[in-house]
Amino acid sequence: MPLSFGFDIFVIALVLLVIVTIALGVRTVPQGYAYTVERFRRYSRTLGPGLGLIIPYVETIGHKMNMMEQVLDIPSQEAFTRDNAAVTIDAAAFYQVLDPARAAYEVADLQNALLTLTMTNIRTVVGSMDLDQLLSHRDEINERLLRVMDAAAAPWGVKVTRIEIKDILPPADLAGAMARQMKAEREKRAAVLEAEGLRQAEILRAEGQKQAQILAAEGRKEAAFRDAEARERLAEAEAKATAMVSEAIARGDLSAANFLVAEKYIEAIRALATAPNQKVLILPTELGGIAGTLGGIAEITRAVFGDGAIGSQARPPRSLPPAPAESAPGGEGARA
Repeated sequence: MPLSFGFDIFVIALVLLVIVTIALGVRTVPQGYAYTVERFRRYSRTLGPGLGLIIPYVETIGHKMNMMEQVLDIPSQEAFTRDNAAVTIDAAAFYQVLDPARAAYEVADLQNALLTLTMTNIRTVVGSMDLDQLLSHRDEINERLLRVMDAAAAPWGVKVTRIEIKDILPPADLAGAMARQMKAEREKRAAVLEAEGLRQAEILRAEGQKQAQILAAEGRKEAAFRDAEARERLAEAEAKATAMVSEAIARGDLSAANFLVAEKYIEAIRALATAPNQKVLILPTELGGIAGTLGGIAEITRAVFGDGAIGSQARPPRSLPPAPAESAPGGEGARA
């Protein structure tokens, strides 16, 4: 009985040992990670994501490396530019482990090494640039840092994917001076734009006046041409009328001559009466003479358009202006 009981204990212990051994030899690696396997504390191989087997009691898991892209926050630090301006700068670095064995065994503390390397290179890059260049060329800073960091981290099996400068803070006095400079620059540009606008406005105004003067000159030219044409036609009409009167006088008809003289007579009196500086009107004849002249015009009209045209030619012509004592205008008016 005691022998059987001891054998049972041995079997149970052996089963437990087998279970523990199997448990120690099976490893499950999550996605995005890689485990290094050490045999007697020396690197042997790397287990990828999934189910992995190791030799219990001989091989152990050395390092659990994260193979995903990781971000490293770079704390703020003070650096001096090439023109001795102190700035406070911080950044963020992104990296990814490509070789788990080298990342685990080539460097003692990977994140601390990357942090120190990044801060050192930031100070180097900042010291090689002026303040204005530093503030306006962040892309150039990121590119230079990435190039240097990637080359330095390559022996560790790490790929630095990108480095981003988060903030660059100049001293307060420099920030105030920069703000005043920016304000002055903007005011200068505003003044230049305003002056340019006034210049364009003056040019457009001058162009408008030029076009207006050209159009006015064209209008005056056209009006002068029309006036000349009208005067030419008027002169032709007057010449034709004078010729007709001359022909009538040549035929012995003095009524046309009397009509022409009466018309000129009336026009002269009208001009005297409508003169703007005329205060006193001096009539060269009496009112009776004017009435007689009007009577003569009536006779001429009747002789031209009425039935008594032949009789009026036989009647002796009247002299202009008629004498005040004549009653002929009245008598003619009565006959009319």
